[in-house]
Amino acid sequence: MSPWRWLLADQVGPHFLDDDAQRVLLVETRALFAHRPLHRQKAHLILSALRHRAAELGDRARLVRADTFREALTALGEPVEVVHPSSRAALAFARTVDGLTVLPPRGFVTDRADFAAWADRRRGQLRMADFYRYARGRHGVLRDLPVPARRPRHRTPAEVPAPPPIVEDHIDAQVRRDLDRWQAEGIRFVGRDAPRRYPATHAEARARLTHFLDHRLPAYADTDGVLGDGLLARSVLSSSFNLGLLDPEPAIRAAERAGRTGAAPPAAVHRFVRGLFGWREFLWQLYWYFEPRYRGAGWLGANRPLPGWFDRLDADAVEARCLADVLAGVRDTGWAHQTARLTVLGNYGLQRGWRPTELADWFRRSFVDGADWVMNATVIGMSQYADLARIDTHPWAFDGAHLDRIGAPCGGCRYVPKETLGDDACPYTGGFEAFLHRNRERLAADPRLAAELAERADPQRRDAVLAQEEKRGDEAP
Repeated sequence: MSPWRWLLADQVGPHFLDDDAQRVLLVETRALFAHRPLHRQKAHLILSALRHRAAELGDRARLVRADTFREALTALGEPVEVVHPSSRAALAFARTVDGLTVLPPRGFVTDRADFAAWADRRRGQLRMADFYRYARGRHGVLRDLPVPARRPRHRTPAEVPAPPPIVEDHIDAQVRRDLDRWQAEGIRFVGRDAPRRYPATHAEARARLTHFLDHRLPAYADTDGVLGDGLLARSVLSSSFNLGLLDPEPAIRAAERAGRTGAAPPAAVHRFVRGLFGWREFLWQLYWYFEPRYRGAGWLGANRPLPGWFDRLDADAVEARCLADVLAGVRDTGWAHQTARLTVLGNYGLQRGWRPTELADWFRRSFVDGADWVMNATVIGMSQYADLARIDTHPWAFDGAHLDRIGAPCGGCRYVPKETLGDDACPYTGGFEAFLHRNRERLAADPRLAAELAERADPQRRDAVLAQEEKRGDEAP
């Protein structure tokens, strides 16, 4: 008899199985939730996806509730195989279990050996745009769809129908009761509970993807980089891909077809595919290509711990409106779009010198689409610039005036975006200047920041800004 296929919590889509007769093991352990506080909605989504998958598979599946994964595997007492896990810790554990075979990764297009060969030839900094060009040619993606000559200007996207609703069922009701009980027994969560808003089954995720391709993809290029556009033209499918509910390659090919038939403009198709086949694929490959000590990268010497108000998602303690709004969104939904993650959340941590590894862990725990392989390079490299531009070209550091220009909700805020000093000084503007002064030698090679520093050369102003921001410290702004 063939071995059991152990499906991890982020491997619950059909492409992680080989046939309709395969025996499936799913393991649910409280230790996953007791180690560090997860967002309540993330915890619900993980349990709901596991239990829904077990229900779909029926008699083929065995859902085991155990204190640890090792306990569940030992009790099974039969050969087991598992698709390559998505974290180094999980892979290291799998290799210590007798009778457990680790299969090659699934849910990504580029082979790891292929990526390593490409990266080794670079002999220097790795850039997503270079990898994306290589991978598109290697796999024949968007070969017959021309790249737009320039990025489109921002337009207000057209109204589109609401996506298919998520309807909770008896499985979700039991998940909520169990989480309530665990919380009463001492397991801590962050964020607020709410009706499930993200797919927990392949059918739900496929319906959301189909709706996006039919109704939202045509407007996908119109809201690039703008903070205030909400969810109108965003796919919000990241949690479905990262849970393994959706396989990226069919989604990429479906977007290609929309471009060929004229159902979506080339700019929109390229933007969607670039995120899914460019950035997502690039981050996965970097996680395994870089040595484990990459997580210890700290070129800017940032060593301050995350403050409690931020770790707890305490948006009510924050007066800076842009930060309060984004943090409240994370608290209430477990999600924020990438622009807000980089320019509002990550930018503030960068300015304050918070430890990059702690911030990466916070993103993993606080977002429904959070994963080690995503946050490793995204936060430590891109957002916090802790790797000396090994994967990105500049720090994501900006002042309040820049946030105001790109659509941050500055109206009605008690702070003034352009003010650096005084009671009305925006914490992002004062924080940005203090960040420049603290790291002036390290940032001298960056043309944009070197020019910003040249405009702030007055020593008396520098001392005043540094003193002000040191006094502000890590208190909620």
